Amino acid sequence: MPSAHLPAEVTVRYWAGARAAAGIESERVAAGTVGEVIEQLRDRHTGLGPVLAVASFLVDGVARDRNADVPAGSTLEVLPPFAGG
Repeated sequence: MPSAHLPAEVTVRYWAGARAAAGIESERVAAGTVGEVIEQLRDRHTGLGPVLAVASFLVDGVARDRNADVPAGSTLEVLPPFAGG
């Protein structure tokens, strides 16, 4: 469902397996919600879909769900699950 807000340009930063799947460290996208960012990333990077399905997302350092708004100028970080040990 599209956001009621105008799309905002945000920086997306990839970590660990998300960075490997995207093939880049960061990029800029225009979207109004975390979910809209995810849709764009899935379209841009075919191998990233499985990572996005299980990743966590931070907006300016705060965990957010897919319905959360993404303010203009913010940073959205894609964090795949990490293996510990």
